[in-house]
Amino acid sequence: MEIDAELRRQITVSLAAAAAFIVALVGIGVTFGGSTVLPEAGALALVALLAGFVLLMAGVGTYLMRANDES
Repeated sequence: MEIDAELRRQITVSLAAAAAFIVALVGIGVTFGGSTVLPEAGALALVALLAGFVLLMAGVGTYLMRANDES
């Protein structure tokens, strides 16, 4: 299977979005208690992160579809 420029761009953008999610997840864990129990504020931050990630991936998918249509 040959990987063309379009597929490389899709892979790169998707991996960057997933890496940003993981970094933010670790950041929430460190900020709100490390290895102890997650407080209520940390739980709300985690829910907001998950919702933001869903919206981010929807935006990434939309961007990739439109970028593919233009070329």
